[in-house]
Amino acid sequence: MATSGDPVSCASCGAENPAGARFCNQCGSRLDVSAGNYTPRHLQHTLAQSAGAPGERKRVTVLFADIKGSTRLAEQAGAELWHQVLDRFFALLARAIHRYEGTINQYTGDGVMALFGAP
Repeated sequence: MATSGDPVSCASCGAENPAGARFCNQCGSRLDVSAGNYTPRHLQHTLAQSAGAPGERKRVTVLFADIKGSTRLAEQAGAELWHQVLDRFFALLARAIHRYEGTINQYTGDGVMALFGAP
């Protein structure tokens, strides 16, 4: 989790932003100070205990999800509305992923990569 002095990476474009910034200096997306940790606290303990031994082989499922035609949709919607759409989209995805004990590995602009079966 970011501390007050750590730079904050933008989940949308990956740009580094100064500590305390609320919006990305590169793309304008809202920044989350806890962006480095996508797993809710209630799952962190469960996942840590099921992680297995170092070097253990595990079967993992990877999910990629994004918005088809997002560039055109973003142009039509405008920046403010598009950010609201993305915020809602990411919230819905995260809720579903966490419900099945998956972890979000990264946000990819208009999508997400999630892992199931490994923290």
